[in-house]
Amino acid sequence: MVDVKELAANAKVLRKKGLGVREIADELHLSVDTVNYLIEYGAEGLPPSDVKIGWRSVGVSGFRIGLLSELMADMALEELAKKNMDADVVLGISINGVPFATMLSEIMGLDFAVYRPHAESELGGAFSSNFSSIGSGKKIIVVDDVLSTGATIKSAIADIKEAGGNPVLVVVIVNKSSLNEIDGVTLRGLIRARSIGGTILGGSSKSFPYG
Repeated sequence: MVDVKELAANAKVLRKKGLGVREIADELHLSVDTVNYLIEYGAEGLPPSDVKIGWRSVGVSGFRIGLLSELMADMALEELAKKNMDADVVLGISINGVPFATMLSEIMGLDFAVYRPHAESELGGAFSSNFSSIGSGKKIIVVDDVLSTGATIKSAIADIKEAGGNPVLVVVIVNKSSLNEIDGVTLRGLIRARSIGGTILGGSSKSFPYG
């Protein structure tokens, strides 16, 4: 079990190091709302309902990242086949979605692009010019590690459309929501994590409640 006090302490340490709220959320695999609460209130009271996701046992090994990416690619190909659709670019959301998107682009033989969300804002981001462009009607697969509220991916989808691209699929490792699509784009996750009752980050009343 993960202790809420430990999460609150880690969030404050990362904040002092200059990370933005969204960057801390990515690092701890929590929602932005949860991180804001932990920074402001610490472990006191009842923070927003959330599910702590950790995949460090995968992240320490390029081989394991590759294996997990094979599953994500297989799922993406299945969904594209259902829709009788192809794709041009795999877009990784920085930072945790990038290694998986890199592998998917190789496995699927597609171009690779990177999207950087704004460190503080819930809206807006930028595409890295060091990688593939996403305009001119290109069909884009969006890849991230964990989906919580969907705010980051919604921003990516909006920015893709504004740049002239066509988002056709979102693929994540873990979907922490009940969503099956985001702004009209199909969402597929290898794992769906949803709270069903009790507490999840420890046995005390200070832990996160299930929603």
